[in-house]
Amino acid sequence: MQGAETTAEEIQLTTTSHVVLGLINAAGEATPYDLKQMAEVTVGNFFSIPHSQVYAEPKRLARAGYLSERREQAGRRRKHYSLTDRGRKAFSDWLDTPTEQLYSLRDPGLLKLAFGSDPVALAEVQLPVHRARVTELQALLTTLELAHAPAGARHVVEAGIGHEREYVRFWSKLLKEER
Repeated sequence: MQGAETTAEEIQLTTTSHVVLGLINAAGEATPYDLKQMAEVTVGNFFSIPHSQVYAEPKRLARAGYLSERREQAGRRRKHYSLTDRGRKAFSDWLDTPTEQLYSLRDPGLLKLAFGSDPVALAEVQLPVHRARVTELQALLTTLELAHAPAGARHVVEAGIGHEREYVRFWSKLLKEER
């Protein structure tokens, strides 16, 4: 279906849908593999999304008329997706609608702590991981600042640094109290 829009079916747009629409909006056109790569280095820094969903979602969005699909005629015959007018509108509407939703915290260290794992052993492993993450995110923020990246991208990294600093504070306090 060479660049053609399909007859739209009604679907519920999910967070994954909006991630895919946002990545394609930024790229202009992308294959599912491109989307996986982009997600890893952008939203993957703060939003966990299974690769299988990133690979499957473009096809679902194309069937619903949010994306157009172009298949390569030679080689691997990869599918390239781009936004349709419907996709651009859905993405724009989503961006323009503030959210009251809180994020879902899925921290394996806290889960183990909740079920009775040794707090000292956990803290001794968690602390260097979170300290390293603060360093990585600070380097990323510097790179974004030097590249004059959009303010939104910088703010997200700043939020990540704040979260990681809180984990460093929490695990340090727990280690001190438990020793």
